[in-house]
Amino acid sequence: MKKVVFAWAIAALCIAPAHAQSDSDHALLRQVVSEVSQDQLHSTIQHLVGFGTRHTMSDTHSNRRGIGAARRWVASQFQAMSRACGGCLQVETPSQSFTGDRLPTPTEVMDVLAIQRGASDPDRVIVISGHLDSRVSDPMNAVSDAPGANDDGSGSAAVIEAARVLSKHRFAATLVFAVLSGEEQGLYGGKVLADYARAHNWRVEADLNNDIVGNSEGTNGVHDTTHVRVFSEGTRAVETQVEANRRRYNGGEVDSPSRNLARFMDRLADQYLTNFDVTMVYRTDRYGRGGDQVRMLEAGYPSVRVTEAVENYNRQHQDVRVENGIRYGDVIEGVDFAYLAQVARLNIVSMAALASAPAPPSGVTIAGAVSSDTTLTWRASPGAASYRVWWRATTEPQWSNHRDAGAATTLKLENIIIDDWFFGVSAISADGYESPVVFPTVAGAFFPEPPAQPAAH
Repeated sequence: MKKVVFAWAIAALCIAPAHAQSDSDHALLRQVVSEVSQDQLHSTIQHLVGFGTRHTMSDTHSNRRGIGAARRWVASQFQAMSRACGGCLQVETPSQSFTGDRLPTPTEVMDVLAIQRGASDPDRVIVISGHLDSRVSDPMNAVSDAPGANDDGSGSAAVIEAARVLSKHRFAATLVFAVLSGEEQGLYGGKVLADYARAHNWRVEADLNNDIVGNSEGTNGVHDTTHVRVFSEGTRAVETQVEANRRRYNGGEVDSPSRNLARFMDRLADQYLTNFDVTMVYRTDRYGRGGDQVRMLEAGYPSVRVTEAVENYNRQHQDVRVENGIRYGDVIEGVDFAYLAQVARLNIVSMAALASAPAPPSGVTIAGAVSSDTTLTWRASPGAASYRVWWRATTEPQWSNHRDAGAATTLKLENIIIDDWFFGVSAISADGYESPVVFPTVAGAFFPEPPAQPAAH
């Protein structure tokens, strides 16, 4: 009994409780939070609503109405920002033609991207996305007014505001501001984005997909202005059967890179936002529903969905009308701009922190079976000055204990038993920016390596 007590006493000395993932407080992150403008968000949504409908199959030739006019206006906003920052944004409009259940005839789906190249790690990419298209009750109705103020004018406005704020600063990694189309017809804009990323060999560390982020009053009258939901997949959508078998036995079902991205955002909210918190939801999306992040996940890219805490279903996918005294329709009066500004701040501080930190460590492995000690090993991350090993109880939602490893790429945790905890590693820059935590093995890898090819005979 004395030996057991002694071992736990040693373990207690090894544990460093952590109430924030990084010990550093960064002036840049506080600055970008302070630069978010409610007025700019309002102006953006007012312009988007002014196009009448932004249905994917609506007019593409008019300069005043339809999805074409809306796309060109968004591109013009990005181009104006680029001129203001000395050409720091590259504006691209990738497109593909699709047919499907909600696209009976071949239809061009075009995304509008603004790409801000990273200074020292340009192939590593941080994405924020929202969809431009809108709809009414009938998903095939491309003629009636579909204001789409909240779904997803709010997400598009958050993307455009992120570009306005972050284009004034420079970062190690590349930032991509993506306004997508075709979401309501089948998540087609997400596929265009994923295909573009693959074609250009992007190492996507994170996609923050914002869809329905501007309302604070639920259908049931409940108000919530202090929370936002971040949905994240539990296991990787591209997991193989062999990987699934290993993960089921050793853990990782709550530690996908997307899940650890959500944890990263939650900690940033705690440190940099006032009276605003992340509610982590352990699902890819809301029950039976989906968003463009699904297409990014299917391509193997870590992605989360950011969505308001309470939804008002009278304002989603509805014809604009008054019926039995109830107002239906996704009009601008249903947007809480103070709340939307908080969501924009969360996205902007997350992008800035991710792009300033080194890439999450790769090749993270763990050993310690039949041992009182646990050893983690990883490969060096470009730009990292040091590393931190994290662990938490298997039922805890957040990383709670850590040990600094210095510049080493391996660390033994003496008297910390592998069986009882979940473990991970983060990379830290010389100025204190810290990456998300990486769970060992491919289950938690942000940049999984392709399987080894059999030797030629």
